[in-house]
Amino acid sequence: LPTVYSLDGLLVFGLLLVCTCAYLRKVPRLRTWLLSERRGVWGVCHKAAVIGTRLHMAVSVSCLLMAFYVLLGK
Repeated sequence: LPTVYSLDGLLVFGLLLVCTCAYLRKVPRLRTWLLSERRGVWGVCHKAAVIGTRLHMAVSVSCLLMAFYVLLGK
């Protein structure tokens, strides 16, 4: 398992954050409750959701590549 303090751990954490926030953006009740704020900690989640929504193909390919790297590369 990658640790958070290594580069691949940070990449896994970033990809999981983007994927989770993009998924939460699709749920209407959670979108208004969690992702309505654009500043502070919740603003980071809002920005990650925008990245995940707009670059969904690149994010999904990155998730697949990172999965293969974590499972087979290490």
